[in-house]
Amino acid sequence: MALDLNRRRFVLGAHMTVLTVTASPLLAQSRSVWSAENAFDALLSDTARIIDVRTHEEWQETGVGAGVWPISMHASGFPDRLFRAKELSGNRTVGLICATGGRSASLLRALRQAGYSGYADISEGMLGSGEGPGWIASNLPTVPVDVALNGLPPALA
Repeated sequence: MALDLNRRRFVLGAHMTVLTVTASPLLAQSRSVWSAENAFDALLSDTARIIDVRTHEEWQETGVGAGVWPISMHASGFPDRLFRAKELSGNRTVGLICATGGRSASLLRALRQAGYSGYADISEGMLGSGEGPGWIASNLPTVPVDVALNGLPPALA
């Protein structure tokens, strides 16, 4: 019952993050924040999975990080796919990446407020932010969106 309530709170919070993408300084201190390079290192060492929560159009423009699971937070069924991705990740942390870190930070806040742990914000995003240069400018590998989508585990496709 508590898990269902938490899931409902998360779903409501996730929908709200599409509209508001703000985080307080206190929140920034309390959340797990990774650089793009740290996230890629964790992916390579098999200690993390990463989800790109941007839109399909954004994936088409820039590609998706190599080894990153494209699961758009703007698509229907996102919460179920997000939680399924966490299950498939086992004990690994699930990094969340968007364009510049705003959506991923808000999504992490919603998850934390609903009582979920095991997630991290890749604050630079794909394009960079005040937190750092981002995945692309750091010359981390990307793949075309169709390659990334074909690489999704069947349970997430």
